[in-house]
Amino acid sequence: MSKSDSQYYENPVLNFLRKEVLPTPFCPGCGNGIIANAFIRAVMELGYKDFNNFVFVSGIGCGAWIVSPHFKADSVHVAHGRAIPVAIGIKLAKPHLKVVVISGDGDLANIGGNHLIHAARRNIDMTVILVNNMNFGMTGGQTSSMTPYGLTTITAPFGNPEHPFDISELVYSAGAVFVARWTTFHVHQLKNSIKKALNTQGFAFIEVISQCPTELGRRIGMEKPSEMIQWFIKNSIPIERAKNMPPEELEGKFIIGEYPTKARPSFLKSLEVIKKKAKELLYQIAVD
Repeated sequence: MSKSDSQYYENPVLNFLRKEVLPTPFCPGCGNGIIANAFIRAVMELGYKDFNNFVFVSGIGCGAWIVSPHFKADSVHVAHGRAIPVAIGIKLAKPHLKVVVISGDGDLANIGGNHLIHAARRNIDMTVILVNNMNFGMTGGQTSSMTPYGLTTITAPFGNPEHPFDISELVYSAGAVFVARWTTFHVHQLKNSIKKALNTQGFAFIEVISQCPTELGRRIGMEKPSEMIQWFIKNSIPIERAKNMPPEELEGKFIIGEYPTKARPSFLKSLEVIKKKAKELLYQIAVD
């Protein structure tokens, strides 16, 4: 073993990453590295030594690259917007595995939005992490359904005329049992929410608001990553506090925190009930 290999394995975090793809291809200052680190730290604190019990699915975009090719794990990189249906198939085929989808707002909320809300409605047993950098970062910085109202993008040079999805609220309303939203500044809170999500039976969803200085930041006067982080800090409001604020005061703010956990049977639990009923009926038919 070479000296570099020895140093690599001395750091347990790096045992979850593929050495051959480091350093990452992410733009300088991108928040994806923060999110990857938070996820690996969460998994380690849950007692896992590697990703052997996990399967990851990602779509197309900057956020999707967090998993593939960086994680030393079984992963599936699929067509744009189709991460969740592929993840559902994996979970049904291998229910003992932890199935995790990590992808961006363009992939999960735009192209794959319908899959997202129906997976929440069905309460599919999986964890979905949506990296919200508020634009289509990989393809040039176009407006997405998560771009804040009035922000300038390459396709909205005079400001975005559309109001964005409140994607966490939408997924929670659709039926997800665990929902949280944090920014890349709130890294410890994010890590703790990931731990809860991975231990949730049912559909767990985390939105992470992340900086994109290369495509979005430079168009809104925040070319430095630190400027975007300061923007997050200044405009983040806890969920409990936001409940007592009028809508006009919440315009342009980032409402952060964990939503109240729901008690609903997961899809796999419901499926077991259906299977049992079907078997009982078939047995009765055979006996008669």
